[in-house]
Amino acid sequence: MNMDKEHVIRRSWDVGKDVPVIQNEQTSQKLVKLLQWLSFFIVALLVFALAIFSKGSFLLLITLSSNATYTVPADQKPCALLSVSCAVIAPSVLLLIKSLWKLFFKDSKKPSKETVLWVLCVEFLVSLGTAVLTIVTMPFFGIVTNVMMLNSISILSSIFQVAAQCIARETKQFIVPPIISLVLIVSGYVLFILSYLLLKEDRGMNVWIGLAIVGTIFVSLNWWENYSTLFNNRFLNSISEDIARSRNVVSILSSLVRILVTAAVVGAYVPLSGRVWSSVTSVPGDVGLVILILVAIQIVSSALCHWFVVVACKMHVMRRSFLLPMYLASLGVLAAFVAPVIIFFQNSSDPRGANYTITEYCHDITYGRGLSSDTVWFERLVRDITHTLCPQDMTDLTEMGLLGGSALCWWLGWILCTMYIWFLQLQRIERTQNLFVRRMYEGAFLEQSMLLNTRFEIQRKKKCHRQTDPVRVYLCATMWHENNDEMMKMIISMFRLDKYRPRNESNDDVSFESHIYFDDAFKDVNGSKERHVNEYAEDLVDVIRVVYNNFNEEDSCIFRESPPLPCQRILHTPYGGRLEYTLPYGNLLMVHFKDKLLIRHKKRWSQIMYLYYILGWRLTRKYFKKFDQGEDESELKKKMMKEKDNTYLLALDGDTDFQPSAVMLLIDRLKRYPRVAAACGRIHPTGTGPMVWYQKFEYAVGHWLQKTAEHVFGSVLCSPGCFSLFRGAALMDDNVMKRYTTKATEASHYIQYDQGEDRWLCTLLLQQGWRVEYNAASDAYTNAPQDFKEFYNQRRRWGPSTMANTIDLLGSGSLTSQRNSSISKPFILYQILSMAASILGPATICLMISGSLSFILDINPNVALVLATVPPVVYLLVCFKLKSDTQIAIAAVMSVLYAFLMIGTALSIVGAMVEQQTIWTPSGLFLISLVLLNIITAAFHPKEFHLVVYGLLYFISIPSGYLLLTIYSMVNMNNVSWGTRETGVQVAAPPTKAITQRILQAKCCKFLCWDSGKVADQNGQVPETVVLANEPKVNPNLTSEDNNRNVEFRSHQSTEQNWVTQLQNKSYDFPLNEDFLGKGEEDFWRKLQKLYLEPLAEDKEKQKKITNDLKELRNKATFSFFICNAMWLVATFTLQAIGSSVTIRIPKSNLNLTQTKEYLFIDPVGLMFLLGFASLLLIQFFAMFYHRIYTLIHFVAFVNTESKSARRQPDDDMQIPDMLEKELKYDKYFDTFLSIENPAAIEQHNQETPV
Repeated sequence: MNMDKEHVIRRSWDVGKDVPVIQNEQTSQKLVKLLQWLSFFIVALLVFALAIFSKGSFLLLITLSSNATYTVPADQKPCALLSVSCAVIAPSVLLLIKSLWKLFFKDSKKPSKETVLWVLCVEFLVSLGTAVLTIVTMPFFGIVTNVMMLNSISILSSIFQVAAQCIARETKQFIVPPIISLVLIVSGYVLFILSYLLLKEDRGMNVWIGLAIVGTIFVSLNWWENYSTLFNNRFLNSISEDIARSRNVVSILSSLVRILVTAAVVGAYVPLSGRVWSSVTSVPGDVGLVILILVAIQIVSSALCHWFVVVACKMHVMRRSFLLPMYLASLGVLAAFVAPVIIFFQNSSDPRGANYTITEYCHDITYGRGLSSDTVWFERLVRDITHTLCPQDMTDLTEMGLLGGSALCWWLGWILCTMYIWFLQLQRIERTQNLFVRRMYEGAFLEQSMLLNTRFEIQRKKKCHRQTDPVRVYLCATMWHENNDEMMKMIISMFRLDKYRPRNESNDDVSFESHIYFDDAFKDVNGSKERHVNEYAEDLVDVIRVVYNNFNEEDSCIFRESPPLPCQRILHTPYGGRLEYTLPYGNLLMVHFKDKLLIRHKKRWSQIMYLYYILGWRLTRKYFKKFDQGEDESELKKKMMKEKDNTYLLALDGDTDFQPSAVMLLIDRLKRYPRVAAACGRIHPTGTGPMVWYQKFEYAVGHWLQKTAEHVFGSVLCSPGCFSLFRGAALMDDNVMKRYTTKATEASHYIQYDQGEDRWLCTLLLQQGWRVEYNAASDAYTNAPQDFKEFYNQRRRWGPSTMANTIDLLGSGSLTSQRNSSISKPFILYQILSMAASILGPATICLMISGSLSFILDINPNVALVLATVPPVVYLLVCFKLKSDTQIAIAAVMSVLYAFLMIGTALSIVGAMVEQQTIWTPSGLFLISLVLLNIITAAFHPKEFHLVVYGLLYFISIPSGYLLLTIYSMVNMNNVSWGTRETGVQVAAPPTKAITQRILQAKCCKFLCWDSGKVADQNGQVPETVVLANEPKVNPNLTSEDNNRNVEFRSHQSTEQNWVTQLQNKSYDFPLNEDFLGKGEEDFWRKLQKLYLEPLAEDKEKQKKITNDLKELRNKATFSFFICNAMWLVATFTLQAIGSSVTIRIPKSNLNLTQTKEYLFIDPVGLMFLLGFASLLLIQFFAMFYHRIYTLIHFVAFVNTESKSARRQPDDDMQIPDMLEKELKYDKYFDTFLSIENPAAIEQHNQETPV
């Protein structure tokens, strides 16, 4: 029987598979969609409601200041005018405070004299127009006129838009709306003048009408900056650029001008109108309260409305949640005013009965009929509203028509003037300065100012949408001793990203390239000079083959044989070897196997490898070549800077699992904010067992509170190397990448540079003026230590390195705060307090345990404190004398004992509250607050709320994590080994079977025509290593010496190293074609090795010196650290020994919260520490709340940005074939080999197996 047919028959019955399942961590799409639409609706509703509150409260204040109203007596109108002026200047005051904060604590540039004069002149006119319009003229008009007259402030914007469209080069596609808008606004002015001058006998209104029109024109100058760049005027362009550079100082000047001019206008108008300021002090209490409430509503609603408008724009719902609510706000205000008038009219009673009309009702209100001193303030307010709504004859259709016509013309003109906003193309989480021209909103005319302040982008090109620069992301993973499951997670994540396609490629033009740097990948073979890759490297090759097979299966027909996998390349390199794969969707994957005999190993040096390879050899070198070819230097610099800014490196660990959305969310942060050097996501530890449960809650609290506080108040101090996105331009900045190559020569270097390389890199970035951010919506999963020893060894590295880098940053705090606008003086103070709290952690644990012992054993507090201090001191001495493994074993036993004691501590705190009949004890109040704070914080993270279950385990493990672990880390600071994933001596690789090699050769023969052009990167460039796939082994263009050198190097590789054949055999159904690097790249690697990456030679004397230096550093650091804790304990012991004479007395309240005549006595040191710690937690909580809001905004904006065709299906990439599937494929090739002597069988096999 034919072997192929036999294989098909076997597949027809051998159908069992053992398929591991990879969990899908994504949220349900239906739930996400519901959350998205709910967010859109809530934001739109809030914008609409807050706009109505803002405009309605302001119009009520205008109504109260009118001479024709009665709520505020005539002689006390200055109080109402003062409230109007307060509402007008409130945004300026808020902007002044914000700008002063940035001026004092962040870097701010000074504007030129010309800019200062221009700003002062324009702001004077604008503030004068605003003050005259709102304080002087609007009280003389009715509510309908005031509501719609404010829409006329768009007149100059319409004129500027028409002018801008006239100079545009393409078809005037948006010129009609601004022209119609201008006509309507002018028509509104005409109808407004006619309604008051022709039909009214009162000629005194001429002045107020003229002032109102002039005031609206002056106010419309407010947004000149929105159109200044559209005109080819050098003066205006330079002024606009200078304002953008010195925005903080300009905002301070404009705010001061507006406050002073408004104060001058209201101060002068009151005496000119025949009133006196002294009447402000005699305002009745109820009237003053009404005015105060209205002012508060106006200020708060305006600020909140402005913020929610920004939220709507960042969420990508400008039309639904910003434009429509703002357009309808004016109509909503009128409806809100008309409704109570109609209700009161329907409920009114009059002797005329049914003949009582609305016109007669308005006349009665106008002349104050039915008003008495007993009328409540709300009814008075409604009567005033009625008077200003209908001062004219309701039966005069001409007057009503003119007034309604002017209002309609102004409203439609304003809508058409802002029509351009409908066509703006925004990015996700667009920066506020890119959304709006000015930082300030206008409280008097909120909706008009928000729309007119939105940036006007005239399209000078044919394309009607804004393109973004393409982004190139290099995934750089470092591996060492990861197991098969860990490798599988990371490789699957890379293949997912290869498959990912954004919905809008013009806004998300991103290409990916993956690199894996495998440390210490080679081993010696017993009895031979050959070098083989170790079993971990073999596992990686096997995992890539399996995952590639899974993602490459596009044909769902189970009756057909899967197509063979394409040939890939295996290359000899000066540092070891490299595999190059072209992934199923066109992206490139490179696996760099490092030989520690040829190049320096460990993680930091692997990072230096890819930094210089990607940013140096791949990015910068090509621009030097172009310069040598004669291209313009300035243009090359611009292109190179743009590419550096848009080249990102995603640092990964070998066990990181992530979704494409997590990467895109990080990309958003770097694309929107040019000074962001790095962004990290939410890291989730995975695994099972109590140690992992403890770390789940520890990671959660660290991200929920500490990471968010750093992000909000300053900058994240550490972007973890397991999942962080770095900007190429930031890494290539001065004193960053070059300084990162520094070889450790001092004891402190080993702690700071090599034990916490990711934190040190972030410290270098911060000191150079860059910012690091945290995105909580970007989830990544990594394996956590599952046993006690590995956990302690990991934290032994992290603890001292964290302290060393923090001290380094605080030591350069003054200089860093000058360079870095994110590192302010208050943020440095916050870090100092956090550092002090962490240093005093062991003493705090001892005090907590002593309180428990004192209550449980009923002993003196000082005796309890001594007893609580003895075990840590003993363990400290043990750590100095015994081996590391013994220290960890003792710590494990003590951790269990301390866990039981912590249960007693919690019960003792509860017992103390019961015994003293009060919850207001410091320890009780602190415990309750801590529990509530963590529960509330978890509630703000619904997907992670279940982690609070592990909070109890975390609580009872506090002594282990913050006392014993601290002692172990400090005492073993001199141990600079990695401590995790360490294994014993590797065994030699088994010999490869000859039959497998023959099968591979027979199979690979038909793939020699593989097209290397598939691996061209998406920038149209092909890496030099890939171009060589079809080139001859000897380059005729090289000299004989170069060719001899290359032949000598390659012959050396082929004779002394047999790792190529080893991997080719391992990847039996995934052919790997042997190849070599080009001369240029080979020279690059050799020079890089010589400069930075030569293997460190063993120098016993130097090692001995470093060992002694590390011990000396350990002794000094340990002494300083624990002497601080000892001093804290001694201070507490002394105060307790002295007694009540130095304690603080606090009135005691019972469980019913009623005070008793007893007192609680608290020592001041303990109280101060508790208050300080509680303050830190409270600050972190508010930062968390603020950060969660912006995380929700970003997440909602990102939903549905992935192409539907690329979105994961329920079973997509969740099931990975394992060894049974491999055996089936192996059988096919084995059958082919058996028929190798039959040419007909070979021909049939070749025809049935497409390339």
